[in-house]
Amino acid sequence: MSTAFTDEPEIILQRSGRVGRVILNRPAVLNALTHGMILALAEALETWEHDDAIACVLLTGAGERGLCAGGDIVDIYRDAQSGGHASATFWRDEYLLNARINKYPKPYIAIMDGVVLGGGVGISAHAEIRVVTERSRIGMPETGIGFVPDVGGTYLLSRAPGEVGTHLGLTGAHMGAADAIWAGFADHFVPSADLPALIDVLTAAPAPDADALVRRFAAPAPESRLAAQRDWIDAAYRGGDVLAILDRLEASEQEPARRAAELLRAKSPTAITTTLAALRRAATLGTLEEVLDQEYRVSLAALGWPDLAEGIRAQLIDKDRNPVWDPATLVDVDRSDVERSFAQLGDLELGLGGQAGRTSFAGASGTGAH
Repeated sequence: MSTAFTDEPEIILQRSGRVGRVILNRPAVLNALTHGMILALAEALETWEHDDAIACVLLTGAGERGLCAGGDIVDIYRDAQSGGHASATFWRDEYLLNARINKYPKPYIAIMDGVVLGGGVGISAHAEIRVVTERSRIGMPETGIGFVPDVGGTYLLSRAPGEVGTHLGLTGAHMGAADAIWAGFADHFVPSADLPALIDVLTAAPAPDADALVRRFAAPAPESRLAAQRDWIDAAYRGGDVLAILDRLEASEQEPARRAAELLRAKSPTAITTTLAALRRAATLGTLEEVLDQEYRVSLAALGWPDLAEGIRAQLIDKDRNPVWDPATLVDVDRSDVERSFAQLGDLELGLGGQAGRTSFAGASGTGAH
């Protein structure tokens, strides 16, 4: 593994005692992931797996705002306008990394403090030990930029209690710490003030028992807001028809349901229709690897949607927050276009579904940040 860094590396990889530390280091952009960061983390995990001096891996983010706000989607915007080849390579390596983290043979601890969105969920919520704090804000906001939850997000969402994952996936709503634990995205609540002490103990221990040490600092999480709302969520989000879901939300006597309807009205019609189909399909697939294969197909299809570039433009380029979706309404979404998003890719398949135990990135595509 290369150890040469610039003055401000995008990702810091270091040994602290018997802990392999990963620090995402782009705080000015909420540690958004570049292709180079994905490849560096993958290489570090490969090296540390075979290093007996490393007992566990610890993921944190630089700065005070959050672990990671996701992939650097401004790069995806530029790439989508020129054919999308770099984005396809980025997603391939990212999804391979997500699967790798899920199967990693040593304890992988993710400190999900602050903002954790999209790609940030992919490198943390598949970890063996997932820590949240009172500052955690976790979500899959892809439908707001004309995209579909990926990085194994549809696997996690489709396995959340009842229809809570459907609500989160379609609206992009954020979870607090208690919500994330209840929904299956996290394991332990640790007050943010205790994180430095937790990290010190982990890195100072001669033979760290990662789970036991984290539990020593864990505290009871507050009550889950989403758990308290499950009745109306389950009633509204059942079935496979987005229009029917929207009708039930708007007709509900619950104010949070009507707010959810307003959120849905603002999202890309193509994206939320495809997201619902992806969630229903993900629920029938047996492994994270199979779901990642499906997500890769949908991600490549989304590169051809006008809504992806338009959504990123409105949110992050011009920042007018006023995307013009095409088609503009749910009624106008062509179901055959949605179905084509799930079509097999032939030689371009990600191919994880038949390789659930894959542990090597040897030969993974990509040569650097795009």
